[in-house]
Amino acid sequence: MIDHLDHLVLTTIDLEACKDFYVRVLGMRDETFGNGRFAFRFGNQKINVHVRGHEFEPKAHLPVPGALDLCFIATHSLAQVIAHLEAQRWPIVEGPVQRTGATGPIRSVYVRDPDLNLIEISEPLDLNQTAPHNAAG
Repeated sequence: MIDHLDHLVLTTIDLEACKDFYVRVLGMRDETFGNGRFAFRFGNQKINVHVRGHEFEPKAHLPVPGALDLCFIATHSLAQVIAHLEAQRWPIVEGPVQRTGATGPIRSVYVRDPDLNLIEISEPLDLNQTAPHNAAG
């Protein structure tokens, strides 16, 4: 019945800090749509943004900043992602570590956005690759 995720909604306290992270650090495109609403677009998906206290109806029962735990598959190698995060001076909370994604094994790093949502950035692992990588690797 369900094919894929079209969008999700993120609630932020600070729209400018949120834009900085998702556009500058993660490389998403920002867009304004219908009646001044705001979103970040990547691939065929988007993240709609609500500012706390100014949410659009209908909304989640308890829309709060910092409640999301999201995993994104990167378009670049994880080594390139790590180098980019370091160049942007954005701290890595954990990783690289091996995890299990929706379609198989992945290697991930974790960061927090300005609202303290947990953001996992991953690359798919070759099923024949068995050597785990740690934070030093």
